[in-house]
Amino acid sequence: MNSLSSAHRDKLHKISTATLATSLFKRGLKNQFIQNVVPLKKGRSNMVGEAFTLRYIPAREDLNPITVFQDPNHPQRVAVEQCPEGAVLVIDSRKDARAASAGSILVTRLMKRGVSGIVTDGGFRDSKEISELDFPAYHQRPSAPTNLTLHQAIDINVPIGCGDVAVFPGDILVGDDDGVMVIPQHIAEEVINECIEMTLFENFVIEKVNEGRSILGLYPPTNKKSLEDFDEWKKTNHI
Repeated sequence: MNSLSSAHRDKLHKISTATLATSLFKRGLKNQFIQNVVPLKKGRSNMVGEAFTLRYIPAREDLNPITVFQDPNHPQRVAVEQCPEGAVLVIDSRKDARAASAGSILVTRLMKRGVSGIVTDGGFRDSKEISELDFPAYHQRPSAPTNLTLHQAIDINVPIGCGDVAVFPGDILVGDDDGVMVIPQHIAEEVINECIEMTLFENFVIEKVNEGRSILGLYPPTNKKSLEDFDEWKKTNHI
């Protein structure tokens, strides 16, 4: 699954979801921001990784008793053990946070296996404990009941919906304090390269605005002098 080079992964750690959203919008992609999902803890560095997916369907009581967890082939348990190092486990919980998508034990196992993060459009139990891990985790809100009460794990690493966004295995996920963006794998490199330049320009703009410069002609750079100043600024500034 390792579609991301170390260089591209490093670059994504420096790019905001807002900048990614603008770049994707330029390409006609308007719905790549996972809705109603927030980090359990803010202030971390970006979460970056390829999507490895888990899909839940509504639980059916006769098929989803608590004893199903004794099965070593239970899809939730298998997903936790198979999610590749550097990937992000993305869970389709049908936007339903009334029951947890996972808890601190499974999330800790993902962290110890070298996974880059976890995202669900549902909720986590043990949310305080998960927030204290050195591990990016995004959810809708805390939820104490076990997933078995409402969710039945059914598929691993198939296309899913998460927070109203289509997520395909191998898509690139980037999460920051604002939320999580999904980058289609086949355009990831061009988006990353454009966003690095956009981030540099935004850093330049912030510096000039803090110096008292008007945004007119600067942002967007409709004044030729703004682009000339940016080219000069880049000689001594980089990401």
